Amino acid sequence: MGIASLHPSYAIAMMSSALIIRQLQLADMDAAARVHRRAFDHALPWLTGLHTSDGDRWFYRERVFTGCQVHGAFEGDALAGIIAFQSDWIDQLYVLPEAQGCGVGGELPQVTKRTFNCLQLWTFQRNLGARRFY
Repeated sequence: MGIASLHPSYAIAMMSSALIIRQLQLADMDAAARVHRRAFDHALPWLTGLHTSDGDRWFYRERVFTGCQVHGAFEGDALAGIIAFQSDWIDQLYVLPEAQGCGVGGELPQVTKRTFNCLQLWTFQRNLGARRFY
């Protein structure tokens, strides 16, 4: 989904903040996996090293991309955050540490809110930043 297919008021808001959200393609999955890993390791340092970069890329290409709608928030050409969802369930929501607190995480769920009235998600109990955000 390109910016032209977004709801007009959403596209205007996105352009004014220099943040563009679009549906990701298979070619974007390696970048999505990198965002996931950096955000995950930052939020949950006690789990750093649990998975390899190769494993992350495989997971995004073979599981996330094939089973979810995946959208990314771009600041210029740089992927700053991702959301992956199935129906009303958010499977993945990750924002790069340096982009947190800048509105990226608040904009990504808007993709699903345009379709679903109620959203569900899960986070680690020890992930205090995510719990405060939600």
